[in-house]
Amino acid sequence: MKFLSQSESRRFAEAWLPAWSGNDPGRLASFYSDDAFYLDPGVPQGIAGKPALLAYFTKLLGRNPDWVWSQIEGIPMEGGFLNKWRAEIPVGPKVLEATGVCLVQLDSAGKIRRNEVYFDRTELLAEIGRQHAG
Repeated sequence: MKFLSQSESRRFAEAWLPAWSGNDPGRLASFYSDDAFYLDPGVPQGIAGKPALLAYFTKLLGRNPDWVWSQIEGIPMEGGFLNKWRAEIPVGPKVLEATGVCLVQLDSAGKIRRNEVYFDRTELLAEIGRQHAG
């Protein structure tokens, strides 16, 4: 398996991460293979297959159309890269900044076959709770 260099991971991230902004789940899903596996703190058990992933992305992007994701650093690893990222997440009138990492492994066609997202969402959940309580 190939390791993506820092410049290769940056090029990939510059195309892929903007697809997380806006509300176009089909565009985002186009970066994933048909048999992709995805997990994040909201679905720690993971999601397998593009139809389930598209359904999840439809809900997730629908609730978060204005968040913005950018790469801090791409760290080469077998089959892809470790993506250190920053997200600006609007919650009501506030914009929270989150930093995290995600594992990105690609198939031979350059589609994401495995994507695992890890970050501390304590501040995010607390702010969402404050917005709903107010």
